[in-house]
Amino acid sequence: MEKSKDLRDDQFELYDLCVVVETISGHCTCNMAVGDCFYMKGGKISLPDGADFCLYALQSAIPLLPAKQRRNHPADWMETDARVTCPDPACGLVMRIDRQQLRVLDHDEVSPVPWKE
Repeated sequence: MEKSKDLRDDQFELYDLCVVVETISGHCTCNMAVGDCFYMKGGKISLPDGADFCLYALQSAIPLLPAKQRRNHPADWMETDARVTCPDPACGLVMRIDRQQLRVLDHDEVSPVPWKE
C-alpha cells in the first residue's frame, strides 16, 4: 500500500489494535467476560490494569494481528473481517479486532538490521 506523504523513507505506519471479547455463547471456563480486552501497540501487547486474558483465546488472534495492523487493499478480507473465535468449541467466545489510531514507527527502533536507503 502507499505510504503517507509525511513519512520519511525509514518510517512506516501501523494501527493500534484493541481485541475485545464480543460474545460468549457457550460454557467459558477461563473466567472471561464480554468486554474483556487486550491492546496491541506496535509490536507490544498490553492489558488493562489488573486484567488477564485467556492464553488459548489469545493464541487464536495472534496470527492475524500483524496483518490487521497494516493497511491492505480495500478488497482484502483483512479489511472487512474482524472476528476470531476461541479454539475451545464448548466456550463459544468470539473476539473482535478493532483498529484504533495509526502509529508512526521508525525502522531502527523495531529492527536490529540497520535501515539502508
